[in-house]
Amino acid sequence: MPLLLLDLDNTLVDRDAAFRTAVAAFLAEHGLPASDLAPVMEIDASGYTPRQEVAEALTDRYGDKVPAAAIRAFLDRGAAEYVVLAPATREALGAARAGGWTCVIVTNGRVTQQEAKIRVTGLDRLVRGWVVSEAVGHKKPAPEIFRAAADAVGVPLPGAWVIGDSPHADIAGAGALGLRSVWVADGRAWTQDAYRPTHVADDVASAIGLVIGTPGQG
Repeated sequence: MPLLLLDLDNTLVDRDAAFRTAVAAFLAEHGLPASDLAPVMEIDASGYTPRQEVAEALTDRYGDKVPAAAIRAFLDRGAAEYVVLAPATREALGAARAGGWTCVIVTNGRVTQQEAKIRVTGLDRLVRGWVVSEAVGHKKPAPEIFRAAADAVGVPLPGAWVIGDSPHADIAGAGALGLRSVWVADGRAWTQDAYRPTHVADDVASAIGLVIGTPGQG
């Protein structure tokens, strides 16, 4: 039974779009200028800035207008309530499952936020399981988190595929373990010389299609 390891944020779901909506709501709720949307998105850096650093930056920026507790609550909620699953992604996961693939989400982040996204979107009913870095004590690209994902579903890791949007976390992580990968480019150009994905796809549905249609797989 082949194993397919999938990133969550900006791969299976458009995390940035959801966070943008969350930021707009936060600004409106506290009477802050809508023009602050871009600076806050820059501070967040697609979720790669540690939460504590984001909290400190927002407190420095809005501390005289927004209670610290409100900033913490906003960051604790994250974008989970605004995340959606595209129909094409849902169909692609269904096709992978029908083809005998074991699909597992491998995501960096906090358990509360990431599991909320998985459940809100219905991904919990489309994949066999998931691992979150906070829970396993290792972040991608560390090999331990990929091994934990395989162990969670009882499927051997060798031969697995990895799909993700991050060159460093997903593609380099896969390469270090000798796994094949698909990079979700979303209009970006590949810029790394030290390693490369097996395939490049425009979106996750196309990426899944590449994997499950690969000769000798499934």
